[in-house]
Formats: sequence, C-alpha cells, structure tokens
Amino acid sequence: MFKQIICIAIAAGLTGCAATSQENANLPKPVDVTVLDTSLARQQADLIQIMDDSNTAQSAAISGLSKQIVSLEKKLSTLKLSPEEKVVPVALDCPPSPLAGKFLLGAIENVFVEEVKASFNTRIDTGAESSSLDARNIILFERDGKQWVRFDVFTLGEDAPAQTFESKVERFVRIKQDSDEKTDRRPVIHAHLKIGQYSAETDLNLVDRSHLDFPLLLGRKFMQDIAVVDVGQTYIHGKKKPAVESAK
Repeated sequence: MFKQIICIAIAAGLTGCAATSQENANLPKPVDVTVLDTSLARQQADLIQIMDDSNTAQSAAISGLSKQIVSLEKKLSTLKLSPEEKVVPVALDCPPSPLAGKFLLGAIENVFVEEVKASFNTRIDTGAESSSLDARNIILFERDGKQWVRFDVFTLGEDAPAQTFESKVERFVRIKQDSDEKTDRRPVIHAHLKIGQYSAETDLNLVDRSHLDFPLLLGRKFMQDIAVVDVGQTYIHGKKKPAVESAK
C-alpha cells in the first residue's frame, strides 16, 4: 500500500513538471531594449535626412524663380512705349446705335418701284404723312368683283411716251389740299420698293404730281419703324442715272 502511494506521488510530480515546461515554451521571448533603441534611432535619422533633402530642393527652386522675376522686372523697366503704342482702354460694351436697327435715308434718294419697273428721284419728306406716285390718266374699273385702277407713268421721263399699268386698289384716301378747303380722293396701291441694298413695302396713293419737282414722295408712314432721315444728306444709297427726270 505504501509503495503504491509513493508511485502515485512520483507520477503526479512528473506530470506537473511536463505541464510547466510546455507553458514556458509558449511565452514570448524577452525584447532586447538596446537593439530596439538602435533601430528607432536609425529610422529617425533617415526621416530627418529625407526632410532636409526636400527642404534643400524647394529652397533651390524658389531661389531660381526669384531670379527670373527680378530679370523680367529689369526688362520691363527698360521698355519704353512710343505715343502710337500707348495702351488705350477699350470699352467692353459698345454704346447703343442711335439708329436702333433702322437704315439711314437722305433728303433725296433714288428709289426703284417694282410695280412699274422703274427708278425715281424721290423726295423723303418727314412733313408728309403718306407716300404718293406721279400717275396720269387714272381710271378706276372693276375686276372679279374687286376695285382696280389703270394709270400712266412716265418711267423714262416726260420726253418719252408714258407706260400704262394696272393694279388692285387697296383703299382710298382723302388728302386735304392746303390751297383750298377741298379734299382729294386718291386710289392707293401696294408697292415694293428697293433703296440701295434695302427692300421695303409701302402703300402709294396715285396723283398727278406734274407740278412738283419729284415724281415720287415717301412720307412718315413709310419711314416709321424702318428708317431715319438725315436731311443734310442726299443719295446716301447711291445716285443712279435717273430713269425719270424731275417733273417740271
């Protein structure tokens, strides 16, 4: 019995020693402080060296730029602009045109009338309200239930025979004459005009203008919203060889 107890004790002691040895093997090895300090010191020195190199490169670049700026300033200071080369400020916004998109007319212009295929020296009259064309032998007639008019125009001057034209009457107007209290009833036709490079449309009343200087007159209704008149100029859009001489 005593021998059995001794054997059990010895076995237990051996088992405990084996377990302790196993646990010690699993523990981490102790760190060498000296080696760690040496490694950290080396890394710190490397970082300081990198920063010093970067600062040196930046300083060199800044110094180079400063030298270039000084050189450019010297060159600019030596430049002298002649009076013709002086810088003139330019307005960003142009002032609005006084014509506001309208075309300019002189007091007299050469005007082509499509309906009679002729050009006329024309009085541009802001004092007159309507426009009128010199027409002779005016005869009214009816066609297809519409009012029409037949009339003669001296397209080549009064020294040449007049030509006869027909046109639909748009309406009639009554013009009061200054010389008396009577009113003149005139037929009105629609006409297509060309003045230089400009094309326009207007109504023309037909009347004998043989006592006036110009066979064609354009009044305010024609100019409204499309033209501005400079009474100090004539034939702004060119003076063609007149197809119609001024009426005497």
